Amino acid sequence: MTVTTEEPSQTFAFQAETRQLLDLMIHSLYSNKEIFLRELISNASDALDRLRFEALSNPELAGGEPEIRLEADSAARTLTVHDNGIGMSRDEVIANIGTIAKSGTRELVEKLRTAQQDTSIEKLIGQFGVGFYSSFMVADRVELVTRRAGETEATRWESSGDGTFTIAAAERATPGTSITLHLKPVDEEAGLADFTDEWVLSRIVRRYSDFVAYPIVLPVEREKPTESSEVEEKAAEKTVEDKRLNSMQPLWTRDPAEVTDADYAELYKHVSGDWNDPLETIRVKAEGRFEYQALLFIPSQAPYDLFYVGSKPGLQLYVRRVQIKEAAEELLPHYLRFVKGVVDSPDLPLNVSREMLQTDRQIALIQKGLTRRILDRLNEMADKEPDKYLTFWRELGRAIKEGVSEDYAHRDKLLPLLRYPSSADPEKLTSLAGYRERMKEDQEVIWYVTAESREVAESSPHLEAFRERGIEVLFMTDPVDELLVQTFHEYDGKRLKSAVKGEVDLGPKEEREEREKAMKEREETLRPLLDRLQKALDEHVKHVRLSSRLTTSPACLVGAEHDYSPQLERLLQKGKGGGAKQRRILELNPEHAIVQKLESRADGEGSDEVVSRYAQLLLGYAYLAEGSEVPDPVAFNARLTELMSEGL
Repeated sequence: MTVTTEEPSQTFAFQAETRQLLDLMIHSLYSNKEIFLRELISNASDALDRLRFEALSNPELAGGEPEIRLEADSAARTLTVHDNGIGMSRDEVIANIGTIAKSGTRELVEKLRTAQQDTSIEKLIGQFGVGFYSSFMVADRVELVTRRAGETEATRWESSGDGTFTIAAAERATPGTSITLHLKPVDEEAGLADFTDEWVLSRIVRRYSDFVAYPIVLPVEREKPTESSEVEEKAAEKTVEDKRLNSMQPLWTRDPAEVTDADYAELYKHVSGDWNDPLETIRVKAEGRFEYQALLFIPSQAPYDLFYVGSKPGLQLYVRRVQIKEAAEELLPHYLRFVKGVVDSPDLPLNVSREMLQTDRQIALIQKGLTRRILDRLNEMADKEPDKYLTFWRELGRAIKEGVSEDYAHRDKLLPLLRYPSSADPEKLTSLAGYRERMKEDQEVIWYVTAESREVAESSPHLEAFRERGIEVLFMTDPVDELLVQTFHEYDGKRLKSAVKGEVDLGPKEEREEREKAMKEREETLRPLLDRLQKALDEHVKHVRLSSRLTTSPACLVGAEHDYSPQLERLLQKGKGGGAKQRRILELNPEHAIVQKLESRADGEGSDEVVSRYAQLLLGYAYLAEGSEVPDPVAFNARLTELMSEGL
């Protein structure tokens, strides 16, 4: 754009602290230099919004079709951002762009340096045109030519960010603003890409400004093959055509009746990088004193980095269709990190660089609202579309289990979502509500077993009495289940209890009392044997007692009420530094032939050696039966070989 000066330019000196302020903005407030283009496009979009608003009461201000035009000159190393918005008068240039020069005080610099600790300053900074000044991250010199709609005079502003800026009169054919950046040399290591390159500009706009409401246009040069009359071979004729860089399709603002599943799937793939269609789409629109809209997607497959510590999940955050944060973790609790999508709000307070959200009440409200909508939809899916929900559960159920341990506020919505295999059905999963409905009338406890797999749980000797009485047991086979049961102890008035820890009391009250009385009597007769077994195994077990949970197996190991489960103990021992080895309780089946024969030989010749040898074998058997490793495999094999040899 040609600019002529009608009067001598006026040079203004920045105050001493202003240079420090510019250095702080350029080197500290922005972590990614390409964000300068997002800021300039955002300012241009705001100018177009203001023109459209003012034209409602002053129709004569309305001009041509609104657009934002980028103009790149690789030879001159310049990039210009044009808009045909409201523009600025000379006084507005000084007030809006020159504010930093007028307000460059030491106090402001000091406040900016501590802005992350002082959220009140973040509202103040927004008045100082810092988005515009981000241009100096990538440019040695910046020129601005602007003309206010309804006026004929234009103003030119120029600065190298080196302590002075100039203002002069200029000419501009139409209202609007043009900002020309004289770019620094390309330096990829310093984050200075070639900002005159078509594909670099396309990528930045696509990433940050794809949903700006106005077309963002870049003139590009293309070769058009033509037939030459003088030469027989084809010659390339160069033409210039406008390329629109943004899609202008914020689906969350459109009428749902106008949006197809294919449109949603395309947006999901754009924001998530997933090749598959989403399993579920959730639209959210909150209105009132605080407004926001959201499009949320539940994937059909678990993301590869769902349980990777270094992953950076989060929703894309937009303010007036301009992306502010690519992964805003603050908008959802961590256990919902698999949810992808976008949130757009015109009301969020932002700091100067638009990269850091104020952690305030509004963010908490968004998180609460989105979490509630997601969990409501999952519960609706579980009730009305069980097959679809099972697809979700198999892929992402582990994350929901994390939520039960972390999110007490929404536990009432999370518990109905849990699904577990159980002894009631060899294939189907069950909910806690389903288990609750099938409980026997006299049953006061929801029983569960934690194990490495369903196969290990089903073969556990701890379940023999449960099987015999037809009492259902849940199989918890995820490592996260160990954390869940540490914080979740009751459901619908029924206590959760492990089948492999503590005492087991099954059946009606009268039957339990009779069984307990008989067990005490039997224990008295077996006391000498139990004491000798305890002495032989004292290194490994803290107590030897009779069992009410065994019907066919001779022995099993159980934990005290508050001990770790074998599964959790193994997990802890695999961690850094290992974990403490627990001494557990060895339970014996008094009706088993091995126990009865040991009882008969307990007082015979060589009984100490026999009891000691069988004590080690019973302990090894109990470890293997629950899927654990025998403490001393070599000694166990030697005793087993010896026993087999004697039997031949």
